[in-house]
Amino acid sequence: MTDTLAAFHFLRPEWLLLAVPALALWWLERRETDAASRWRAVMDPVLLARLTVGGDHRRRLSPGDLLLAAWLLTALAVSGPTWRQVPSPFAQSARPAMVVLKVTPSMLERDLAPTRLDRAREKMADLLALREGAPTGLIAYAGSAHLVLPPTPDASVVDSMAQALAPDVMPVQGDALVAAVALARTTLAEAGQGGSVVVFADTVPALNTSADGGPPLFVFAALPPARAAADPALRTAAAALDAALIMPTIDNQDIEGLARRLTTAGPPPPAPGEAPRWQEAGWWLTPLIALLVLVWFRRGWVLA
Repeated sequence: MTDTLAAFHFLRPEWLLLAVPALALWWLERRETDAASRWRAVMDPVLLARLTVGGDHRRRLSPGDLLLAAWLLTALAVSGPTWRQVPSPFAQSARPAMVVLKVTPSMLERDLAPTRLDRAREKMADLLALREGAPTGLIAYAGSAHLVLPPTPDASVVDSMAQALAPDVMPVQGDALVAAVALARTTLAEAGQGGSVVVFADTVPALNTSADGGPPLFVFAALPPARAAADPALRTAAAALDAALIMPTIDNQDIEGLARRLTTAGPPPPAPGEAPRWQEAGWWLTPLIALLVLVWFRRGWVLA
């Protein structure tokens, strides 16, 4: 209750100024319609009540009182009272991800049919399907890292760009994994969206660096399951990068598990201009205002 009172405010407080003319008009109306007001200063109140037709009977609720109540409630409703926030209906609730794809001659090995690169792209397509609508970007790397696409909710564009990648289009041969991860984290930071980084690679170089913080990192081993389980270099690289190692499976359990982890990894994206908004509570007064309007259909209720 204390937090609610502390957060209570009006979105459009200037509309509360309508209460000033409402009270002024109500006071003037009562003064003009009170024919006995000028006698009260010179005549005994008991005698004045006896000499006035209907003087011993006072209406509890006059049309002026009703109009004042409706006016004040309407001004209060329009001013936008609020005390709690709700997520924007246009906010992006899905966490973004940057996919980092290794594109080297080793990825053309056929021990993982049809090739390691093709299987990595198939797993990527499955991941995009499970994350439908979530922003996903793409980075390709060999001896150098290159941004292919920034995070976009259009999965078909990401998939088509990944299908066009091949080792012969990469300008430098090698294994610039650290540079690719750094580029992915920089891209997410510049977009101000948070998110995660997923690396699809068959082998990794010997790393002499340690994790420098940043978005959560996942390394998907693009190798046959038995070979991936027996490769200590992948675990060593994952530990150096503070990354979670995703072991491949013959079914979709690997991608389904990765998709679930991506939905909770890191903070939700604070999309610019789509922050939580204050929920208006003035509409709760509309039924009461409608009831006050219905009273005007009562016979004899006239206000001039």
